[in-house]
Amino acid sequence: MFDAADGTAFTHEQGARARKLFAAVVLAALDDAIADDKKYGNGPEQIARWARSRDGREVLSCAGIDPNERVVSGLMEFVSKGVRTSVALSREESERRAAAEAEAEAA
Repeated sequence: MFDAADGTAFTHEQGARARKLFAAVVLAALDDAIADDKKYGNGPEQIARWARSRDGREVLSCAGIDPNERVVSGLMEFVSKGVRTSVALSREESERRAAAEAEAEAA
């Protein structure tokens, strides 16, 4: 039925699905911190506290992200920009940002 290659492929596929699931949890945490930032003004501190917590480090590790201070500062910077993750990951936003950067370089 299954040979070793099938078993390895299945295990790899399950691991990839698990990483995607944990990455979705990280995106949800970012969205929550952005909402907190707009409502209470403490979003970057919230995401930093979460990322430094044991649960946050575990989720980041399972998502394939090394939970170090560089990552924490990057998460804080992302939250402080206030752009929701769904918008930041969209093609239109990427194209708009690229056009804005090209304009800035031309000026």
